[in-house]
Amino acid sequence: MARSSFVYVTYIRTTPEKLWSALTDDAEFMKQYWFGVHCESQWTPGSPWKMVSVTGQITDAGEIVASEPPRRLMIRWRHLNKPELEAEGESLCAMELEPCGSAVRLSITHTIEREPSGFIVAVSGGWPKILSNLKSLLESGSIALQDPYPGQNTASANR
Repeated sequence: MARSSFVYVTYIRTTPEKLWSALTDDAEFMKQYWFGVHCESQWTPGSPWKMVSVTGQITDAGEIVASEPPRRLMIRWRHLNKPELEAEGESLCAMELEPCGSAVRLSITHTIEREPSGFIVAVSGGWPKILSNLKSLLESGSIALQDPYPGQNTASANR
């Protein structure tokens, strides 16, 4: 079967432990860099995972496939909010954290077993913004982007 994927790599001046915590532990911290969204899970293999919007709606859900703090996290991920993306089925999101001098190399690989994939197109627009905010927040104490859709009105952003 064909596969669609998105890969993003960034270097963040922090420790693997602090980055892992930012990705998994603190919902209030997560909301700062993820435009009000946060994820909930026990972050252990087999545990349920869900993404919760600003309004409390569960927009995505799945299961933790692998968790090796502070090095590797893998989530089986299904979008629930837009029917055309939900119909694509489950994707897999792998996060790898690797120390690199005074920084941590964060690699995110998001894949789905179909081509083409509207879901992968959607995450390829979201991950760079989210991770830019995460990098900025960890390194400087403030986020880079206030709006996930700068220059667009709400109606066109929610298509």
